Amino acid sequence: MTATPASPLLSLPGAVGGDGIDAGVAAHYGSLFGEQYALVSGEGFVDLSHRDVLRVAGPDRLSWLHSLTTQFFEGLEPGRWITALILSPQGHVEHAFTGVDDGEAFTAHTEPGRAAALIGFLERMKFMMRVEITDVTADLAVAWRPTRYDLVPRDQLTAYAEAAGPAAGLWAFEALRIERGEPRLGLDTDDRTIPNEVGWLAIDQAPAWAGAVHMDKGCYRGQETVARVHNLGRPPRRLTLLHLDGSENRLPAPGTEVLPDGGGRAVGFVGSSARHHELGPIALAVLKRNTDVAAPLVVDGIPAAQEVLVDPEVGLHFRPQR
Repeated sequence: MTATPASPLLSLPGAVGGDGIDAGVAAHYGSLFGEQYALVSGEGFVDLSHRDVLRVAGPDRLSWLHSLTTQFFEGLEPGRWITALILSPQGHVEHAFTGVDDGEAFTAHTEPGRAAALIGFLERMKFMMRVEITDVTADLAVAWRPTRYDLVPRDQLTAYAEAAGPAAGLWAFEALRIERGEPRLGLDTDDRTIPNEVGWLAIDQAPAWAGAVHMDKGCYRGQETVARVHNLGRPPRRLTLLHLDGSENRLPAPGTEVLPDGGGRAVGFVGSSARHHELGPIALAVLKRNTDVAAPLVVDGIPAAQEVLVDPEVGLHFRPQR
């Protein structure tokens, strides 16, 4: 499997490339907050063509994916986008992908560089099922317009941009994602993360983006852990939104420890962070469940206040109204 090529949209006026796993697409096009305003108003698109794309075809695809994942695939109607997880036997999140079925195949995208491992797992689980799994990253690119994803033939990205513009960079997209409290695999999770901790359950009061774990389906790998923690109502850790002190001209790196104000042992780690057009600098962090929800915290020397995303006591995943 070859590396994803750099996006042709990096040639658009003002484009500044991203870095790390988000290299290959534009971080911004010269107006971070203006790009956020455009997306909030329902205009424009975001180039996510650095994400990996895979296709699962064959008559058994939906029932097979239903048996393997946390999502309800049986009877999935064409055109409806869903997110699914694959868990370890202990309930830890190993893979996450979002996709859509067209009546003949299910096409999904996942984090950059993660398709190979995902496809490797799926291939090992085929047995006698009539399914065919293909990495189509070289052929299809991902884009996002407010409220929906698009799958675009990679050689038509430039034409797509001309029709869907104005372009907004990944920094704008990430700021709005973090505001929603939507976790990103590998940045806002670690190898111990279970879905209950980060709001991936489809339950009452869940945020609009949630629902990667369907609560009314049959057995799947790791289900026992999800059900037990949900029924007890006390996940061992919890995702929270951090409001960072805006007087510091920096953002914490992913993986930075979160400390109690005044010192002491780490109570968690930071994942994604961004500068939001209204909220200022914000970040997602995974904290120990028993961390006081009102306790002031410190990240890389930056004071931080909490906003609850996952309730530490009752296990309900919600976004409180401001």
